[in-house]
Amino acid sequence: MKIKFIGATREVTGSKHLIITDSGKKILLDCGMFQGKGMETDAANRDLGFEPSEIDYVLVSHAHIDHTGLIPYIYKNGFNGKVICTDATKDLCSIMLPDSGFIQELDIKWYNKKLFKQGLPRVNPIYTHMDAEQCMKIFVAVPYDKDYKVDEGITVRFTNSGHMLGSAVVNITLEENGKVTKIAYTGDVGRPHNRIVKPPVPFPQADILITEATYGDRIHEQDRETELDLYNVINNTCVQRGGKLIIPSFSVGRTQEIVYMLNNFYNEGILPKIDIYVDSPLSVDATEIFKMHKECYNEGIIETMKEDPHPFHFDTLHYVRSAEESKELNTTKKPCIIISASGMAEAGRVKHHIANSIEDSRNTIMLVGYCAPETLGARIQEKGLHEISIFGLVHPLNADIEKIESLSGHGDYIEMGDFISCQDPEKLRNIFLVHGDYEAQKFYREYLMSKGYSNIQIPKRGDEFYY
Repeated sequence: MKIKFIGATREVTGSKHLIITDSGKKILLDCGMFQGKGMETDAANRDLGFEPSEIDYVLVSHAHIDHTGLIPYIYKNGFNGKVICTDATKDLCSIMLPDSGFIQELDIKWYNKKLFKQGLPRVNPIYTHMDAEQCMKIFVAVPYDKDYKVDEGITVRFTNSGHMLGSAVVNITLEENGKVTKIAYTGDVGRPHNRIVKPPVPFPQADILITEATYGDRIHEQDRETELDLYNVINNTCVQRGGKLIIPSFSVGRTQEIVYMLNNFYNEGILPKIDIYVDSPLSVDATEIFKMHKECYNEGIIETMKEDPHPFHFDTLHYVRSAEESKELNTTKKPCIIISASGMAEAGRVKHHIANSIEDSRNTIMLVGYCAPETLGARIQEKGLHEISIFGLVHPLNADIEKIESLSGHGDYIEMGDFISCQDPEKLRNIFLVHGDYEAQKFYREYLMSKGYSNIQIPKRGDEFYY
């Protein structure tokens, strides 16, 4: 057996890890898109590192685009196997992948105008909205905690990783030549106290563990501190200064968690009487899917729903679909909260909201999760920054920049370490750290070694390991 690491190696995007069995079966763990560098990532996304038609199965940990975004691309280029995931992940992919395809079409339209001016030939999008819709027919949904026979001698079981709706540890059992090998791929590891989804659960003992390290060198605040921070930012921005609060947020998971917190503030009678806008068609659709999968809810939100059966709706909350209404939000001067995608502020409607709000000292832009170094979300956090370029125009940076990192769906290094404590270090042949910046990975490796783990590798892109 061979494991080849293709994406999310010493970085936090483009998750793709290839298993090749002794019998020649090729199993891809996630098929994520590289994000965060604009059109610079186009070449990386087109250069897969494998032939799509040779892949037999894709096993998906969760629906985020940096883990699923190239499934339509490999389908378009010859992959005709099965994509296997949980029920909620399949439902989320049915909206997220077409949305991603639509974004590819818009991005390439802008890019081709630039190429035309330079006298260069035009290029096609990586895939289209239609490609993404068509690829959904090869998805197979599997319930949590059930063994599913992928192929002869290959079984998968999904166990809850607590990162987002439908997220899972992919537990694979390979039986070849009289030998059994167990591989656990955690995908992204959630926090033990997510406000909506159930917490992570222990997963079966593995021989080989592939796990993330996004926050491998950081510790999050406690939940109540996070809620107090959010309330204070709202009060300072919208009440005391009369400004707008712009929150770049991932459409799936983070947005619903923020809305749920605001809903609780509303129920407690402490939410200021201002309009709140969720400005993202994908967020609107994702919220509907969240309502469909109450089996993923934790005890806290179930208890809340006994008194408030609609925890993603309240009187001052507005879901925005149309581009026209979104544009109107840029011209309004009244205090309000705008929650909009993308979470790293690198694309989508939120980038326009930031461009239209960043020069006004009454306003606040609040980051609520990890931002890759090259993204707008990371750049506006640089200390001593006085101006910034957005859409090619330089803007004075007068708005407040706030950050509440503990709203992230990723566990910190202690929480991740606690999660994998269900694994006996003596029985693990290897641990591979992926999905993390190299410095964070090195810190997390040292932390795990202090806990008794050994044989911990931090693979580079293209590294191969044989068993």
